[in-house]
Amino acid sequence: MSMLLVAGCASVTGPPPRPTLEVRNEIVRRLPATTQQPGSWAVDIQSAFEAQKIEPSSENICAVIAITEQETGFRVDPPVPNLAKIARDEIDGRAAAKHVPKFVVDAALKIRSPNGRSYSERLKQARTERDLSGIFEDLIGSVPLGKQLFANFNPVETAGPMQVSVSFAEANARGYPYPIATSLRDEVFSQRGGMYFGIAHLLGYNTPYTRKVHRFADYNAGWYASRNAAFQNAVAIASGREIALDGDLLKPGARMDQPGETEQAVRALANTIEMDDGAIRRSLSRAGRIDFGDSDLVDRVYAIAEQRAGKPLPRALIPGITLKSPKITRTLTTAWFATRVDGRYQRCMQR
Repeated sequence: MSMLLVAGCASVTGPPPRPTLEVRNEIVRRLPATTQQPGSWAVDIQSAFEAQKIEPSSENICAVIAITEQETGFRVDPPVPNLAKIARDEIDGRAAAKHVPKFVVDAALKIRSPNGRSYSERLKQARTERDLSGIFEDLIGSVPLGKQLFANFNPVETAGPMQVSVSFAEANARGYPYPIATSLRDEVFSQRGGMYFGIAHLLGYNTPYTRKVHRFADYNAGWYASRNAAFQNAVAIASGREIALDGDLLKPGARMDQPGETEQAVRALANTIEMDDGAIRRSLSRAGRIDFGDSDLVDRVYAIAEQRAGKPLPRALIPGITLKSPKITRTLTTAWFATRVDGRYQRCMQR
C-alpha cells in the first residue's frame, strides 16, 4: 500500500525541476549571437523563473528572449533618440495644462539639482530613460514647482531590458527576491529587476491561448487583451454593431448609465442572452481574469455569433491598437509588435 501511495504522489507532482546549470546553459545557447555577457543574462532569467515558479521550458525561455530582443536588443538602459526634446515637451505640456507661464518653468529648471547641475543642464544631457526618470524624481522631491507639475507623475512609464511597466512592477512587488537599495523604480531599470518583472508580465498568468503570438500581443496591450478582442468580435457579429477590437471590454470608470461601446453592444443582446444590465456589468468586470472565458455571458454570446456566422469563431485575436508614445515616430500597432516578436521567437526555437 505504501508503495502505491508513493507512486501516486510522484505522478501528481510531475517531473523534477530542471537543474539550474542546465537551464542557464540552454538560455546561453538560445540568446542572439550579438548578446553581450550572455552568462549574466542567463543567471537573471533563470533566477526569475525559479523565484516565480515558472517552468523554464524552451518555449518560455524563447518567449522571454524574443520580447527582450525586440524591446531593447538586450541592453539594460538603451539610449532614446531626441530624449531631451521629448522631456522638455512633456514639461512644457504639463505646465501649459496647469496654466503655468513658460518663464516660470524656465526659472525652475535653472535651479541646481541634488547632483550640483541645473535641471536644464541635466535634461539636455539625458540620453536614457533612466536618466530622465531620475531627473523627474528629483524635480518632484526637491523643487516646489516640480511638486505642482509632477506630483505622483513621472513620464517614464516603462523601464529595463523588457520595457516592463513601472506601475505593473509596483503592483506586483510582493515576493521580489532581491534587496531594494533605493526604490522599486530603480530596480525595474536594473537588469535583474527588469527581467524579473518583465517575465512576470509575460508569463506570470494562465491563458487559454494555443499560440505564443497572442501572449506577445497581451504583453503589449494588457493581460487577456487577445481573448477579449476575440470576444468583442463575437459581440459585433451577434449584435450587428461595429466595435473596436481593442480588448477593453469596460470603459474605465463608466457609470451604469454611461456604458462603453462594447457594453452597449452586449446590452443590445440582453433579451436574447437572458441577462440584465447588472449581470452584464458584473460579468464584464471579470475581463481581467481567466475565468471570464468560462462565463455564461461568453458562452451565450458565442452561441449567437457562431450561429449567425455559420462557423466557429476564434477565441483569440490580436487587438487592433495603434501604439502611441513620444518615442514612436511612425505608425505602429499591436499586430506589428506581436508579429515581430513571434518571428524572433520562431528563430530562437530553431537555435
